[in-house]
Amino acid sequence: MFDRIRRRLTLGYVGILALILLLFGAIVVSGFFLIESRRQDEVLTDKANTKRDELLKTSTHSSEPRIPTSSDSNIAYSLMSVDKTASYGPEKNRSGASDPYLGLPYEESAMSAASSMVPKPKTLQGEGGSVRVVSVPVAKTQDGNVLVVQAAQPRGVVWDPVTALALVLAVVGLGALALASVGGLFMSRRAMRPVQDSFDRQRTFIADASHELKTPLTLIRADAEVLQRGMTDPDQRELADDLLSETDRMNTVLSDLLLLTRLDAGKLSVEQETFDLSQVIIQAAERFRARAAAEGINIETELSGKLLVLGDEERTGQILAALLDNAVRFTPESGSIAISGKQEDRRIEASVTDTGPGIASEHLPRLFDRFYRAEASRTRSDGGTGLGLAIARDLARVQGGALEASNAENGGAVFTLRLPSG
Repeated sequence: MFDRIRRRLTLGYVGILALILLLFGAIVVSGFFLIESRRQDEVLTDKANTKRDELLKTSTHSSEPRIPTSSDSNIAYSLMSVDKTASYGPEKNRSGASDPYLGLPYEESAMSAASSMVPKPKTLQGEGGSVRVVSVPVAKTQDGNVLVVQAAQPRGVVWDPVTALALVLAVVGLGALALASVGGLFMSRRAMRPVQDSFDRQRTFIADASHELKTPLTLIRADAEVLQRGMTDPDQRELADDLLSETDRMNTVLSDLLLLTRLDAGKLSVEQETFDLSQVIIQAAERFRARAAAEGINIETELSGKLLVLGDEERTGQILAALLDNAVRFTPESGSIAISGKQEDRRIEASVTDTGPGIASEHLPRLFDRFYRAEASRTRSDGGTGLGLAIARDLARVQGGALEASNAENGGAVFTLRLPSG
């Protein structure tokens, strides 16, 4: 039990840390991407302005303007003559250099810059991937067109360092989470130690008290049986019967408490053998059939052959007995209880379904808590001690299985026991 609590605490701590690291990493990567994008725009704008200035100097000595040569290895340039009044389309007078990889020139971007006469940065899709393009208007020509210089650079210049940063942050984050897991387990163990010590003392007290109480209860029962034999007054015999009944009830409670302490301590002997669950279901149904018939309840079994499971046959019978006892107490007269068994993937399921009032949604999460009892209106009697379902759930867990509760579609409660297939 405490190991599960420690694992949950550690998982919660690691989950919160992972969320914080993810948010921090997203902010850092996004900020770095914006910085690199702004830097790329500044570089391209500077390069385009430089080409524009060079072009303006050389245009006085040449009848046809050309882009001056450049030594930039990953920046391409293009010069366009754009008619501001024309619509977008292929009918554009283009001159100068163009780069087939970067896809220059980009006419729509150049048209936008020519219309506003201010530099226009834009990310476009080139032949080899995303391209960042800055279009800078140079000057108007004699025919009313506008010369536009475009500087382009692969978007990978930005994405490569951003991806590298994200990879570094991911590796560092995973390392931090691994260290946090180890540290979380250590801290949760230290934090739970006082609670575990207190629980161990409580468990020891319950076990000792249960052992000590069993002896006087045995003597009380023996004396009550002796007194009952000599009683002739019906009222006195009824009192003796009540005494014996309450003694048996107390003895059952003490036995349940002892079983719970052994389960909590991990000292309960549980076999791991292959057995036929269908036979255990049949035996459990026969055990409760007479009691159910006396209260006007019909018990039905639905089996489709052998159901081989891996676990403890005796403890599984104890689980089914607790479920049937619960179903008989909660099912009204003229109702029915169905016990079915089937195979689901690598698990074997045994279900106990009654026609009672079902389980209110607010009680479902706590139904297997110790000493927890739902409202009295659900039963036809005072009910049990609130330990039967808790013990059944723990017995299922120590066998590597699970016990769940739900409501049937047509009313009533459904308890489903899942055990590993044998």
